[in-house]
Amino acid sequence: MNTESDGVNLRVRRDLRDARDLRVRTWRRRLTPATRSVPEARRGARSVLTEWRIPTDAAEAIELIVSELSTNAVRHARVPDRFFEVALTYDGEKAVEVEVSDASPRLPELQVPPLDAESGRGLPLVAALAESWELRGRVVGKTVWARVLTQ
Repeated sequence: MNTESDGVNLRVRRDLRDARDLRVRTWRRRLTPATRSVPEARRGARSVLTEWRIPTDAAEAIELIVSELSTNAVRHARVPDRFFEVALTYDGEKAVEVEVSDASPRLPELQVPPLDAESGRGLPLVAALAESWELRGRVVGKTVWARVLTQ
């Protein structure tokens, strides 16, 4: 069972010089760790990025990051009877944060795969596309976090 949350956090910043409100928007989807969930995560991300009017180049980078990290969660971090979660947070101004969380304690390793390898390029792609990225521990499992600039 996959679930989605299209909530908008209304953390509002006030600036005396600029009275406009900047709303922080969030989107989450909990997915089963199955291959079919990867395109579902990508489609959900594409839909919300379009709704948020994220520029095409940044949106394509975010979609690829979501796809790569979701694939890693399905291939390498599957835990029986556990979901993985994809979350996007837009600060309303200049960046989207991507989080893919799973229940596995196994940490991904950034490596340079051989030229003839059929896999192993996910984290190097994330590192190349994101302004920054990191691994974050959780009580159960971990989160891979990436930040993509939208301007």
